[in-house]
Amino acid sequence: MNKTLLLIIVDFLFLNLIALTRWEKAEPSRPQQLPVPEMAGKPGKLPPRDQDLVEVMRLSLADEQKSREQTSSQLQAAQAEVQTKEQDLSRLQTARVQLESSLAGTQQSVRDLNERVAAAAQERDMTKERLAKIQRQFEDKQSEADRQKQQLAALAQQQSDAQQRIEGLNVAVRVAEQEKALLRSSLDEARREVENERLERQKVMAQTGQLAEGVGQLAKKSGEIAQEIRSNQPINANTLFNDFLNNRVSATFSAYRKVLIGSGNHVKDTRTVLVTDGKAVYALLHANETPFPVSATAEPPDDWERITGEFGRPPVMAPVGVFQFLALDPRLIVIPVDEELAARMGVKVYRTAAEPFKFPDAVLVSRGGAGYGEVPFKVDPQTPQYVRMDNRIIKHLIGEFTPTAGDLVFSKTGDLIGMMVNSDYCAVVDSFLHTRTITTGEDTLDQHTGSILAERNSRLLRLPSRLQ
Repeated sequence: MNKTLLLIIVDFLFLNLIALTRWEKAEPSRPQQLPVPEMAGKPGKLPPRDQDLVEVMRLSLADEQKSREQTSSQLQAAQAEVQTKEQDLSRLQTARVQLESSLAGTQQSVRDLNERVAAAAQERDMTKERLAKIQRQFEDKQSEADRQKQQLAALAQQQSDAQQRIEGLNVAVRVAEQEKALLRSSLDEARREVENERLERQKVMAQTGQLAEGVGQLAKKSGEIAQEIRSNQPINANTLFNDFLNNRVSATFSAYRKVLIGSGNHVKDTRTVLVTDGKAVYALLHANETPFPVSATAEPPDDWERITGEFGRPPVMAPVGVFQFLALDPRLIVIPVDEELAARMGVKVYRTAAEPFKFPDAVLVSRGGAGYGEVPFKVDPQTPQYVRMDNRIIKHLIGEFTPTAGDLVFSKTGDLIGMMVNSDYCAVVDSFLHTRTITTGEDTLDQHTGSILAERNSRLLRLPSRLQ
C-alpha cells in the first residue's frame, strides 16, 4: 500500500477518535462553582473548541483530497508506465522472434554452406580419382595400340601365307571339279533309288496311321464305357469312409491380436481333404475351423496382427499362403494347393461331383472322423446352391455323432458334393470363385482383417434364416 495513503487514513482515524471522545467524562471532577450567567453570544457561532476541531478536520480532509489526487496521478502515471512497459515487452518479444527466425535462417545457411563445402571437397576427390582413372585408361589404350600393331604385322604375314595356300587350293579345286562331275552322275542314280523307297515308306505309314486311329477310337470308347459304368455304380459307404480316413490332411493355424483381458493367441487344429474342380487343387475348410469363426453380429472385430499356419501330411508339410472366402457361402474357406505338393503328400484329391443329385442318398462323414452314415437329401428350389439333409433318417449310422457344420458330404460315386454349413443344410461346392482373400504373415494389420470379417458376417446375416 502507498505510504502517503496510509498516513492519510491514520490521520483521519485519529481525528475521528478525537472528535467522538467525551472529554467531559474523562476530565477529573472539580468542585462545583456557582453558576455564572451565560453571556449572550452571536447567533450561529460555535464554541472555540468545536470550531478548532472542525478546522482541523477540514484541513485533514483537504490534505486527504490532495493526497488522493496525488495518488490518482501516480496511479495514472504507473498505469501509463505499465502500458509503456507492455508495449516495450511486445516489441522485444517481436524482435526476439525475428532474431530467432533470423538465427534459424543463419544456422540453416551455415549448414547449407557446410554441405556445399563437403560436396565440393567430395567432388574434388572424385575429380582426382577420375583423372587417375583416365590416366590409367590412356596407358591401357596405349598398350592395346602397341599390341594391335604387333597383331597387324602378324596378320600381314599370315595373309601372305594364306595367299600361297589359296593358290595351292585353286589347283586342288580344279581337280575336285572334275571329280564332282563324275560323282554327280552317280548321285542322280542314287537319288532315283531313294525316291522310290520313300514312296514305298509313305504307303506303309498311311496304313499304320489308319490302324492306330482305329485302335485309339476303340480305347476311347472303352474308357467312356468304363467311366459310365463307374458313374452309375455306387460305392460302398464303408469304402468311402476308409478312403476319407486314409486321405485326410492335417492343418494348424495360429493368429494373434491385442486384447484387454486374457490371451490374444488363437490356435486351431483341424483335418480336411483336398478337392479339385479339374482346374486347381484346394483344401476345403469351414470358417469355424480357422481363426476366422462366423459371428451373428456385423460389428467389425479387431484386426489380427499376425496370422500363420501349415498343412499337409507328415512328413510333407507346407506353410499356408492365403485364405480365400468362397462366394458360394461366407462360411466356406479354401487354401490353394500346388498340384506338385499334393502329389508329394500322397493323398487322394477328391473331385467335385459332376452330377450331385444322381442318387437320392449321400454319405455324410463327420469332419473329425467320428462316424458316417447314408443320409437322404432334398433339393430346395428356393436355394439351388444348397440341399437339405434329412437328419431324421440316417441309414447305416456308424459311430456316434450329430450332423453339424463342417461335416463333409460325398456322393455315392465317391465325389465331393459339399460341406454342411449348419446341422440341416449342405452347400453344394461346384465352384471355387472367391470374394475376399487374407494373406498370412507376421504383420497383417494393413490388411484390415476386421473389416473383411465384418463384411463376411454381413453376408451371412443376409441369407435366409434357415441357412444361417
